[in-house]
Amino acid sequence: MSIDTETARRTAKLARIAVPEERLPALAGEFNAILGFIEQLQEVDVDGVEPMVSVTPMRLKRRDDVVTDGNQAEAILANAPEAREGFFAVPKVVE
Repeated sequence: MSIDTETARRTAKLARIAVPEERLPALAGEFNAILGFIEQLQEVDVDGVEPMVSVTPMRLKRRDDVVTDGNQAEAILANAPEAREGFFAVPKVVE
C-alpha cells in the first residue's frame, strides 16, 4: 500500500491537523515509511510465542474477585461538606 499526497491531505484533514501544501509530500513519505515498517512486522513468524506482560519474566498477580466497600467510608466522608448516618448529605432538589 502506498500513500500519495492526496491521501495525506485527506488524513490530515480528518485528524484536524493543519499541514501546509509544501509539507504534504514529506508527510506522505512518513506515512509510507510507517506502513513499510508495519508490513515488515507482519512478516515475523510469531506462532507459538506467548504474549508478554513485561520484558522481564514475571507472572501476573492474582487476587480474589471480592466486592468490598473499601473500608474507607470514614476517610471518604471526611471530604464531604456534610454527612449524615454514613452517607453524603445533599440539599433536596425536587419538591
